[in-house]
Amino acid sequence: QVQLVESGGGLVQAGGSLRLSCAASGRTFSSYAMAWFRQAPGKEREFVAAISWSGGSTYYADSVKGRFTISRDNAKNTVYLQMNSLKPEDTAVYYCASTWDNGVKSYYSMARQYDYWGQGTQVTVSS
Repeated sequence: QVQLVESGGGLVQAGGSLRLSCAASGRTFSSYAMAWFRQAPGKEREFVAAISWSGGSTYYADSVKGRFTISRDNAKNTVYLQMNSLKPEDTAVYYCASTWDNGVKSYYSMARQYDYWGQGTQVTVSS
C-alpha cells in the first residue's frame, strides 16, 4: 500500500509561482511512476505532468509545458511540481498519483493507470 500526501497549495496572483510536494510512504517509491493531475470545478480531472521511476523521463500537458517542472527525490520519497507563470486557468485541486512504472509511454498521462492517489491540494490563481 502506498500513501500520498500533497502540500504546497495556496493562493497566488497571476504570474506567480508555487511548488507542490507529494510525500509517499512505502519502500518501493523508486519503482513507481509519479504524476500530477488537476480538477477544476465542473470539469473532469486532467493530466498535468508525470515522471518515470528514475526521473529520466518527464511528460507534460501542452497547457503547462514550459511553465511547470516535475521532479523527484527518491531518497526523500517525494515528488515535486514547480509551477511558474501561473494563470487563473491553473486554478484547481491538484492530485498526486503513483503506479508501478511499466515504462509504457502512453500510460503516463492516463488517470486510470494510477493505483494510488493523494487527497489533493487547492491551488488558486487570482487575476
